[in-house]
Amino acid sequence: MVIKTATFVKSSGKWQDCPEPNIPEYAFIGRSNVGKSSLINAMMNHKDLAKTSQTPGKTQLINHFLVNENWYLTDLPGYGYAKVSKSIRKDFEKLITNYILNRKNLVNLFVLVDSRHKPQTIDLEFIQWCGESGVPFSIVFTKVDKLKPNVAIKNVEDYKAELHKTWEDLPEIYVTSAEKKEGCDEILNFIQNTNEFLANNNVSFDE
Repeated sequence: MVIKTATFVKSSGKWQDCPEPNIPEYAFIGRSNVGKSSLINAMMNHKDLAKTSQTPGKTQLINHFLVNENWYLTDLPGYGYAKVSKSIRKDFEKLITNYILNRKNLVNLFVLVDSRHKPQTIDLEFIQWCGESGVPFSIVFTKVDKLKPNVAIKNVEDYKAELHKTWEDLPEIYVTSAEKKEGCDEILNFIQNTNEFLANNNVSFDE
């Protein structure tokens, strides 16, 4: 997929305030400091599209971007903030949950996982929730450039092994580096192929 245009549309504090759900939408989510904004910027060839910050938890709203005039990329608040109050964390969780379960044009959720760490309980629990809730999703490993190749491969395989304890078949898995733009084309190709499938089958999200 060639990115011709990528423009910010709006930020929403409630899922009901999101743009009209009339075109395919692909959302990105992960723990704070997983490298979500950097990956989005790398995919879009736009260094400042999604706001990056040294402070984890910068994304506190649902941010929509219109790509190539025909699909939405959605930057979701992260889960598992360590430096916010429990009440704020609950607000984030409610916002995320309501969006994921109610956004009818959400075609796929990309769950970002930091490849530098061993399987984290919070990621495994979120992935399990997606499965139990019937949410279509993929797993995206980030920051593989921060590791030696053999270490990155082992970490990903360890994660797969952990998931296979409860999953017979795993979802699509992508291994990425925002810095080197590894894996970006694979994700964009998936989106393009999915959009073409929806168009060819006359799938409409309008009421």
